[in-house]
Amino acid sequence: MDAPLDLVIFGGAGDLSWRKLLPALYMAHVHERLPRDTRIIGIGRHGWDRQAYVDFVDRSARTVMADAFQNEAWTAFLARLDFVSMDATEAAGYARLAPCCRPGSTKVFYLATAPGLFAQICGRLHEAGLIDPQARVVLEKPLGHDLSSARAINEAVACYFDERQVYRIDHYLGKETVQNLMVLRFGNAIFEPLWRAPHIQSVQITVAETVGVGTRAGFYDQTGALRDMVQNHLLQLLCIVAMEPPISLDPDDVRDEKLKVLRSLCRMDLHDVRQDTVRGQYSAGVVEGQAVTGYCQESGVPAASGTETFVALRAQVRNARWAGVPFFLRTGKRLPQRRSDIIIDYADPPFSIFADQRDAPHANRLVISLQPEESIELQMMAKEPGSGMKLRPAFLKLDLQSAFSERRAEAYERLLVDVIKGRLTHFMRRDELEAAWQWIDPILEAWQQLGEQPHPYPAGSWGPIGASALLARAPLRGAEAP
Repeated sequence: MDAPLDLVIFGGAGDLSWRKLLPALYMAHVHERLPRDTRIIGIGRHGWDRQAYVDFVDRSARTVMADAFQNEAWTAFLARLDFVSMDATEAAGYARLAPCCRPGSTKVFYLATAPGLFAQICGRLHEAGLIDPQARVVLEKPLGHDLSSARAINEAVACYFDERQVYRIDHYLGKETVQNLMVLRFGNAIFEPLWRAPHIQSVQITVAETVGVGTRAGFYDQTGALRDMVQNHLLQLLCIVAMEPPISLDPDDVRDEKLKVLRSLCRMDLHDVRQDTVRGQYSAGVVEGQAVTGYCQESGVPAASGTETFVALRAQVRNARWAGVPFFLRTGKRLPQRRSDIIIDYADPPFSIFADQRDAPHANRLVISLQPEESIELQMMAKEPGSGMKLRPAFLKLDLQSAFSERRAEAYERLLVDVIKGRLTHFMRRDELEAAWQWIDPILEAWQQLGEQPHPYPAGSWGPIGASALLARAPLRGAEAP
């Protein structure tokens, strides 16, 4: 029988809570994936009692449920909620929180707050006697602003929680297609023998957004696209693409292999950063038929901000599997499509007997789409019907939504259930996080040394011209010793 669960959300009335966490927990409730005796305790500074919090959740979170909303199930879910009004930095509030956490329960503390509060919250939980060997803490990104701050947070949290109790969440690792990528690679004999140089010519990883900075201006202008997206989401996708086969699905076996990839990334010096990275910032333009303002005209953004809203870079994994294969990473706001995908371009045949194919790039391409649709598509060359031997691309497509009738849980639901069940595989380990920052920091430092403003790009375009030039450059040849 499941132990009672007390799930405490610091920042329980914030956007992340009502847009993502509470809807995800509701879906887990509907599909009986929560322990029967589960309580969800929101923490915030609002002077609310329990009923005021329930009313807030009822007004806000139910608006994002769409077809999943069921009156009876929603009422039962709301009955699980409680609220403690408190300042997370002050000890007095924890005296009110302590009686809400039942003896013998599994306690999950979800810190949906600014990372600067993580150390204080963990310390206060310890002082209140709320941390026991079964307790877990979930840390939202961004975890630090650079390597030094990330280490400081990790060290502070480690004073109170063992590493096995710490869940550093990256919702991309909860996406069905991202998890399917491991199955695609390691569960199918047709791919793994060719998943290496020289059979693969290049890898592209793109996370494109049509939205602008929105209400996150204060946070985003201090962060930028490299810290907000590349340091976590894109590097995690790169790790899964590039990792060696783990010996099992044990969390540390998987994370050991991801760590090796991060440590194999060629660190960039000033010359590399000038040549292999492009920073951009959106200006006024048209997105999805609507005129939009530029980044520096957004509410809360300084008029002369030098923060990048677009990054493209060319990375190299220096090991035998990926020698000479460039990895292109690209992410940005106010791009023409909302799209996240991984494109594996296979090398061309060494010799072609088909005249029409000699100048056709990328006869074979594997496209793994993460959003908005989840699918895996393999491009192959086929004979065009009719006379002659004219070739044309044809596609083998696995549409995951139509291939399986089972319900597809959203990323946050899947990851929250993993936390409840104590499964760490899809969460970042401390050394992973720090290795990612070790690669990112020199890029940030080089940008500061160069002192250049991000290149403007019109909203609704695919970023600065220089980003396309990265892709057009010749593939890497060989690889130097690390």
